[in-house]
Amino acid sequence: MKAAVVVFPGSNRDRDMILALTKAAGGKPPLQVWHGDADFPEVDLIALPGGFSYGDYLRCGAMAAHSPVMREVKRRAERGTRVLAVCNGFQIACEAGLLPGVLMSNAGLKFICRDVYLRVETSNSVFTGHYQRGQTIRVPVAHHDGNYTADADTVKRLADEDRIAFRYADALGNVAPATNLNGSVDNIAGIFNKERNVLGLMPHPENATDMVCGGMDGFGLFQSLAESLTGAAS
Repeated sequence: MKAAVVVFPGSNRDRDMILALTKAAGGKPPLQVWHGDADFPEVDLIALPGGFSYGDYLRCGAMAAHSPVMREVKRRAERGTRVLAVCNGFQIACEAGLLPGVLMSNAGLKFICRDVYLRVETSNSVFTGHYQRGQTIRVPVAHHDGNYTADADTVKRLADEDRIAFRYADALGNVAPATNLNGSVDNIAGIFNKERNVLGLMPHPENATDMVCGGMDGFGLFQSLAESLTGAAS
């Protein structure tokens, strides 16, 4: 699996993403691509990590979406390259038009940093194939603007096309208003684009890939990517 991690000024989870991808790729580290680079070597996967790109000025992800590197990311995504967009990366992907909707301020207007439970809504993707539909996993979140918002038609289309990847839930997998920590419409924590090669999610699976650091529930995502992309390459 050949991967690249895009680094923006203000990224702070790029190293965590690099560690998770290196572990999944059997020790092969991904490339690090600076936001100002208009081109970079061909890869199987591009990761947009968490953080506070450009200090979250104007609107989270709005400035980063116009970085020189994002023109190339969008071009490659249109050609089928997989893109994993986490937290601030999810915000950037939405602002760049790679994914529908937008991330607004949390309903409580407070920064949230803790472990949450997610229900896996589909295993039909290169990102979630290592999970079972309906499985509950626990991963951290760390965001102030994670309230996923989209119009009713978009939400219906996401549901009808099996493009909702994860929903906020409780430990038993129940999805309810009480488990919706940030106000996201329909408890949505992660979505796919129409072609299913772009995944955006607010929680941090890269921070749940080591038992020493609290758990391994996020590693299934990286295993799924590594296995599917290795198989495609062979």
